[in-house]
Amino acid sequence: MRVVVTRPESSARRTAERLQDLGHQPVLLPLTRAIHHLKIAEAVLANPHSALAVTSAEALRVLSALGERLIPFLGRTLYAVGETTAKAAEAAGFRNIRRGPGTGAGLAKIIASDAPSFDAPLLYLAGRPRSPKFEDGLHAAGVPFVAAEIYEMEPIAYNEALIRGTLLDPPADAVLLYSRENARLFCDFAAPHLQELASLRFLCLSDNVAEIIPREFHRNIKIASHPDEDGVLALL
Repeated sequence: MRVVVTRPESSARRTAERLQDLGHQPVLLPLTRAIHHLKIAEAVLANPHSALAVTSAEALRVLSALGERLIPFLGRTLYAVGETTAKAAEAAGFRNIRRGPGTGAGLAKIIASDAPSFDAPLLYLAGRPRSPKFEDGLHAAGVPFVAAEIYEMEPIAYNEALIRGTLLDPPADAVLLYSRENARLFCDFAAPHLQELASLRFLCLSDNVAEIIPREFHRNIKIASHPDEDGVLALL
């Protein structure tokens, strides 16, 4: 299958290698690039907090870039949304990692069960844009927290000829969608060509991502049985 990979370049190449190993043809179309805010990360870490929370491996890339300045915080409890983010936390040197089930809502439930022992707010190291479900879950459970935006995902501009060539020369069979924002951007970019891609499969990380897909393509949606890359690739 000819599979469009929409992840940022930093992680898209690893996904492309996995697709090749599975016998597919990856087509790289990164829709966003990460902008890191190291000064914000360093400043918020210095404020009182009971534990850290991350819902994206990109946040760990920001923290890793702090180098030796991160060392004093590596013993703190870190709540990671899922296995991929937890592995990134391990690679960054964190030693006390609590793994979530792969969704922000699920991670909020785990944190809520631990919150009575907190002696300071939880520090959520977030990006922009992001899904509100993790923060909504914390608010609903009455968990005190501070959200700090330490990175942002900036959309990449492509000309129409490149988009058309990527999607239609030859026609793509599937697209991998890992976030609501990437699903929104892909559908915006692909809108002029979607009628020529009537059989394109939208392989989504979760129901939350799938909600963005236009109604006329709902029959083409597949949703991972577990919200991680293994789950998405199993849909191929």
